[in-house]
Amino acid sequence: MSPAAAPERRASNTVLLALRARLPGAAVRSPGASRRRSGLWFAAAGLFLLAAVVSGTFVGPVGLGVGAILRDVASHVPFLGVRSHLTPPESAILWQLRAPRVVLACLVGAMLSSAGATYQGVFRNPLADPYLLGVAAGAGFGATLAIVYGGGTALGSDLLALAAFAGGAVAVALTYAIGRSAGAGRSAAAFVLAGVTVTSFFTALQTFVQQQHAQSLQAVYSWILGQLDTGGWHDVLVLLPYAAVSAVVLLLHRRLLDVLSLGDDEAASLGVSVGRVRLVLVVAATLGTAAAVAVSGLIGFLGVIVPHTVRLLAGGSYRLVLPLSILVGAGFLVFADLIARTVLSPQELPIGVVTAFFGAPFFAIVLRTSRLT
Repeated sequence: MSPAAAPERRASNTVLLALRARLPGAAVRSPGASRRRSGLWFAAAGLFLLAAVVSGTFVGPVGLGVGAILRDVASHVPFLGVRSHLTPPESAILWQLRAPRVVLACLVGAMLSSAGATYQGVFRNPLADPYLLGVAAGAGFGATLAIVYGGGTALGSDLLALAAFAGGAVAVALTYAIGRSAGAGRSAAAFVLAGVTVTSFFTALQTFVQQQHAQSLQAVYSWILGQLDTGGWHDVLVLLPYAAVSAVVLLLHRRLLDVLSLGDDEAASLGVSVGRVRLVLVVAATLGTAAAVAVSGLIGFLGVIVPHTVRLLAGGSYRLVLPLSILVGAGFLVFADLIARTVLSPQELPIGVVTAFFGAPFFAIVLRTSRLT
């Protein structure tokens, strides 16, 4: 071993020993203090999400009144005997516009944030985000085809969502095939480079289609910049099963993400099938991302902002990072959507503009402070 490599090797051994101390059956120092600390972070994240949901429900161009909303909610609880004071139009605003929009923002935010944390762990790249493997480019191309050749959005959200989901899934399948043929089983970098290649290809296709149908540019860019204003309970029901499956798989594998963070060789030495675990995590994260993008459009930077904030505050273990990213990501997107629909009221900003406003400087800070190899 060369003298230059010795410090790096010693650091790797130190991390390995620390990880082994966290694995099941190993001794853990101060388990009570660790549980209390984790409980405090989960309580803080839960309060943040609750504040976001309450704000997103109560605040809007039409003032419904906090008391009136609470009475209306209580009126739907059996056996309480509470009568709602909201008029039918006000009740429709609450239950058909605001409530599904808040729930949809929670689901999309949770998916994009957890996918970002997962990709960063799988590829050991602090700048990885949910669109790393070409999901955004493929979904954008699929949505563009639906808008241009499907007569715009007049056919409803089903065709648009289906085309976006299919485009994202095809792009990720191509990325995986190219990355695997290039040796992704041995190096996470092969997946990243394959994703860049597929993204460039689908972006070129999308640009060509847009140039041939310039009259549809406004509709295409409206979708690309993200949209929750047209979301309803139908979109929530479409996204919910994919989000549930993705979240469950990611949470069940969160300990293995800690192992993968050591590197492929160290993880394999601990008995982890690196290729299989990486495939399962990438598929689960991509499933949730593609489904979220299909109903919300492209909302950038969320998968970078939230996981990094969680790491800075609560530490780097994925046992905390993943579940906290789900809670914080859900609340963050609800607040971002609240800003988007109120800052220029009665007009609305695309939600992607709001997330980019906060995300671009954050991304620059992460890029400056991260040591990328």
